[in-house]
Amino acid sequence: MVQRKQYMEKLKRMKDKKIIKVITGIRRCGKSTLLLMFRAYLKECGIEDNQIISINFEDVANEHLLDYRKLHDYVTKQLIPDKMTYVFLDEIQNVPQFQKAVDSLFIKDDVDVYITGSNAQMLSGELATLLSGRYIEISMLPLSFAEYYELVSGDQRDAWNSYFKYGGFPYVAVIEDEDIRRDYLMGIYNTVLLKDVVARKRINDVPLLESVIKFLFDNIGNIVSSKKIADSLTSYGRKTTSVTVENYIEALTSAFILYKANRYDVKGKQHLKSLEKYYLVDLGLRRMLLGDKNADIGHILENIVYLELLRRGYTVDIGKVDDKEIDFIAMLGSDKVYYQVSATILDPATFEREIAPLKKVADHYPKFIISMDELPMGEDGIKQINIVDFLLGE
Repeated sequence: MVQRKQYMEKLKRMKDKKIIKVITGIRRCGKSTLLLMFRAYLKECGIEDNQIISINFEDVANEHLLDYRKLHDYVTKQLIPDKMTYVFLDEIQNVPQFQKAVDSLFIKDDVDVYITGSNAQMLSGELATLLSGRYIEISMLPLSFAEYYELVSGDQRDAWNSYFKYGGFPYVAVIEDEDIRRDYLMGIYNTVLLKDVVARKRINDVPLLESVIKFLFDNIGNIVSSKKIADSLTSYGRKTTSVTVENYIEALTSAFILYKANRYDVKGKQHLKSLEKYYLVDLGLRRMLLGDKNADIGHILENIVYLELLRRGYTVDIGKVDDKEIDFIAMLGSDKVYYQVSATILDPATFEREIAPLKKVADHYPKFIISMDELPMGEDGIKQINIVDFLLGE
């Protein structure tokens, strides 16, 4: 079992703090396993079994607790006076009005609450209002390459090739049979699609939704708009509107299938309101759905780098400087880093194209070009770094 160190460290730092810990992320990215590891840590710290209450709402055995009142009563009856009780509620979005039970548990003394969910909307609306300032979200992603390599070990190049092709869902890493791996990814895709998108958004035209998904999967790293997608689908006989497409995209981002990167005008120092990019939570899903069709290596690397920057805690935008584009501007507090991503920059023309936008930025923050090249290249303080070295670095 790979240790999800960055997430575990966050949980350890927040242990016993009077704040609800909310772990979000796509299904099968490792949320339940993280809680399992954290409960093991609690026991190492001397916490007794009767101080831990753990409920997974995907388990039919807990179906009777899907009523928030019964859930509240069940937990309350097990609380131990004058001792901290650790309450773990897994896939809590399955409980209608769960926020009422969570809020009531939160206000009790000596209760430390941890919840997980597979839909971003669980943190919107009434929950956000009711628990305002009383919860912290830990956004979880599938395995980073460093975690993947820790799990599979062996030859680094083989591990990278496998990660590049099949993505980072934890269980996928240990499946060796190609057909079983594909079936497992298809299972994740169908579950997320039906439970977290179609059912929650009451979508009737599932074929249209899948057409939107395939378009976005096929255009990771490209600037898109809901109108462009609607026009493209309509031209292929799938008549729709930009409003419908926009609603579908919102549902896909809420289910953590897609992540949106906004555009930022470097010189104007402001976010732009249109023409964003979308990146996929795991590239194994793309290959499962599209095969190797139009597999633009540069954009796939872009997707991997984007997710890695999110894992490291950065806020990530696309940079616009005059008429040129910087792939990523990564912000963390007062720190800022600029990144260009390319499959290779060995060709002089490609090197000039990739480095030109970075040269236009006048500030002194670090600037990098990430590629698959192993020969170090750079100019004007702008450094090239190999993709694997970047992913395995700090």
